[in-house]
Amino acid sequence: MVPRQKGGFDDGCMGRSRGALTIKIHAVVDAEGRPIALGVTAGEAHDSQMALPILTAMREGTIVLGDKAYDTNALR
Repeated sequence: MVPRQKGGFDDGCMGRSRGALTIKIHAVVDAEGRPIALGVTAGEAHDSQMALPILTAMREGTIVLGDKAYDTNALR
């Protein structure tokens, strides 16, 4: 395991829920469902943490449809 900044160990994007390890896969896809960008976070991480890194793969002016968890003033 690799030490993290806050004193813990790097979990390799594995989060803990009640009884299991979890991950979240974030994806940007085109109108045909083909992947443009992918990202992985720990299961307990908030969705908006991954929004900026994966949205940088898109062109300016692109219309985006997303889950309400990505709806923040900073992203709009």
